Amino acid sequence: MDARDVIVAPRITEKAMADALVQQYTFVVHPHATKTQIRHAIEEIFHVNVLEVNTINVRGKARNSARRGVRIRGKMSDYKKAIVKIKSGQKIELGGVNYFEQ
Repeated sequence: MDARDVIVAPRITEKAMADALVQQYTFVVHPHATKTQIRHAIEEIFHVNVLEVNTINVRGKARNSARRGVRIRGKMSDYKKAIVKIKSGQKIELGGVNYFEQ
C-alpha cells in the first residue's frame, strides 16, 4: 500500500488542536492499515520522526431523518483513526498552513 493510500485525511477538531500542542496529531487512516504502515507513511509524507502510534476503530453513528412524512434510519460510515506522537521540536504542516497550531 502506498503512503498516500494509508493516510486518508487529518482530523481537524478541537481535541486534535489541543493534542497538537503536545506533539500528538490525529489522522483518518485506511481501515486495514497497521501501526507500522501508518508510522512509515507519516515519516515519508511529513518528514518527521514518529515515536508512538495508537489506533482506534470508530463505529458510525445511527441517524434518523424525516422527509415528506417518511422516516428513514441511516448510519454514518465506520472509519479508523490514528493518533500519532512525534518527536518534540518537530511539527506537521499541511499545505503550507499548520492547521494544528492556530
